[in-house]
Amino acid sequence: MSSPDARTLADWLAHLESLHPKGQAGIELGLTRILQVKAALGQRESCPVITVGGTNGKGSTCAYLETILDRAGYKVGCYSSPHILAYNERVRLNGVPASDVALCEAFAKVEAARQATGVALTYFEFGTLAAWEVFAAAGVEALVLEVGLGGRLDAVNAYEPDVSIVTGVALDHTDWLGPDREAIGFEKAGIYRAGKPALCGDPQPPQRLLDRAAAIGADLRLLGRDFGYERPAAEAAENRLQWRWWCRHGEQVIKRSLAYPGLRGPTQLLNASVALAALEAIADRLPVTMQAIRPGLIETELTGRFQVLPGKPAIVLDVGHNPQAVSVLAGNLGNMGFFDRTHAVVGMLADKDIAGALSVLKGRVDVWHLASLSGPRATTAEQLAEIIATHVLGGETVCHASPEAAMQAARSRAGESDRIVAFGSFYTVAGALRALGRKA
Repeated sequence: MSSPDARTLADWLAHLESLHPKGQAGIELGLTRILQVKAALGQRESCPVITVGGTNGKGSTCAYLETILDRAGYKVGCYSSPHILAYNERVRLNGVPASDVALCEAFAKVEAARQATGVALTYFEFGTLAAWEVFAAAGVEALVLEVGLGGRLDAVNAYEPDVSIVTGVALDHTDWLGPDREAIGFEKAGIYRAGKPALCGDPQPPQRLLDRAAAIGADLRLLGRDFGYERPAAEAAENRLQWRWWCRHGEQVIKRSLAYPGLRGPTQLLNASVALAALEAIADRLPVTMQAIRPGLIETELTGRFQVLPGKPAIVLDVGHNPQAVSVLAGNLGNMGFFDRTHAVVGMLADKDIAGALSVLKGRVDVWHLASLSGPRATTAEQLAEIIATHVLGGETVCHASPEAAMQAARSRAGESDRIVAFGSFYTVAGALRALGRKA
């Protein structure tokens, strides 16, 4: 391979893939390795850090925080994963993906420190350390970090947050995090810190999450008790375009009327609420005004979160890949109005609850355009078809070699009064976007 200074971003990403036999899918939970290289790099927290974990809603919550802080005039860095079309999407400065040059320089620093310490890193650990280098070089004033998997042993947890968020707890990654919500809740509560604000946006948080927060003395703040949201009454026509956020501040209850967020769907009020509560919790260090919050919420955009593309037929993109996320998707689809037929473009990874996720749409899909994904965790279109048949989900099934082929087929068959819904994985949405000739 070429010298570090001559490596392109593609070279570096190939190098990251080579660090583990399973490439990006290589998971080795634990903080020992990343902490060693972090120390060798001399990385230190020098600005407020907001860490965001949870089964669903992490990306949306990070996007709200990022956009509001940007509108407030801060230089804000946001690290999220996975990307959809380009790795640069994972590392953003005021909403703009990091340049190839910035990423390559950061990767070179991490590689030098890794070699000096003799430590082996996974793809995600290497990328997390590099993202921090990009942010440090840019002199950011606020950082938003999205947990990759779980929380307690995730690479992002190597950094000390000023406020931590668990958006919600549902069954996902059970091979790594445990078989039930209690076990998963304990893992996700691992991002909480003693004496620091620790928020949970789950309406029914697992007891082990509550116990973990109490055991370490975190400043736990719960949805419905310490913060929340209210929808206007149906009869209040003059307020139909607004919702109300509230939070407790000592003995006082703060209430704010706001326009609906830019991201679609009722669940986005929950994500926006927990983001606002987090900002309120560290207002002494990162003050934001309503003049920043209002446009920040409205102008937040995020690819693949119930993203409805303009034109006919209607096309919906959603990265939902577990039963809870697909249930939210189903609810949003139900609020879209009438369509003659629904075409689903679906590709999923084998470590997901595929039957549980697809069963949510039983009887709601006219044609399933099933896509084979690639990689060690992938399922084939034929495997998806078998699950649909076994669970009698209804609709015609058609198998395709890739998400791109599935989307192309769906577009060729869909009429103007139909809709196409592409979901099941970030890979599925990425393929759909490529087939449509669109950028993320």
